[in-house]
Amino acid sequence: MFREAFLAALTVFICYGGNWLFGQTMIERPLVVGMIAGLIFGDMRTGIIMGASLEAIFMGAVDIGGALSAEPVTATVLATTFAIVLNVNEKAALALAVPIGVLAAFVSMFMKNVVMNLFAPLVDKYAEENRPRAIAVMHFSMWFINYFIFSLITFFSVLEGAKPVQQMVNSIPDNLMAGLAATGGLLPAVGFAILMRMLWSKQLAPYFFLGFILVAYLELPSVAVAALGIILVLVTSFKDKQLLDMKNKQKELENRPVVASGTTDSGNETQAEQEEEDFFS
Repeated sequence: MFREAFLAALTVFICYGGNWLFGQTMIERPLVVGMIAGLIFGDMRTGIIMGASLEAIFMGAVDIGGALSAEPVTATVLATTFAIVLNVNEKAALALAVPIGVLAAFVSMFMKNVVMNLFAPLVDKYAEENRPRAIAVMHFSMWFINYFIFSLITFFSVLEGAKPVQQMVNSIPDNLMAGLAATGGLLPAVGFAILMRMLWSKQLAPYFFLGFILVAYLELPSVAVAALGIILVLVTSFKDKQLLDMKNKQKELENRPVVASGTTDSGNETQAEQEEEDFFS
């Protein structure tokens, strides 16, 4: 189990720490983390399934300032490890991932808001002394320490927690396991509901119900629905561009100089016709 614990910790360090090493590269998303964990543990199919399911759960989780709603990397790695290594039911592993993500978020807030702030005076001191190299060393040292701690948490969770988790899973009655599986199946819907609560508007509502009808009643696959969505986006964009061009053309016509009063009526009619032709051209 030492090998599996080390691989799980390595996955957390690569995905969580690497996400912020070159800017936010989005490799901390559960969809990517699950795939990498599945690749490392030799079962990419299960990893992708777990990652996609957890992506739907954590998609609507928004981090505001120093407050984190959930930490998806540790949750995804541990849930994928439990599903692949311990053969825990995938939906039950999803149900276990949510509290793990919430607990990991508290650790992340403590590290970033308390521990890292202890080193702020050193950074100010190096800045006053004009020592950019020392600032860079401090920056990457804090980066390593922060994400190494999360890797250690994952390592010991898998190493020491494997047997207790396995015993707990084996002792769970079939009815309770079925309930956990059902709860895990409902969690993606909760994630989408949180996301829709932030994005909901009267303008977007028709597209939401259209997608629901296509999937629920016409039973179209998600790839086909995504392709139809791209087509609708393109059609709407072209239509909006045409309307915008017409408005800009109208403004140009309104800003043209007014014809002098001494001109003849035929001249006015000719220019009016010309403006009308320019507007509809």
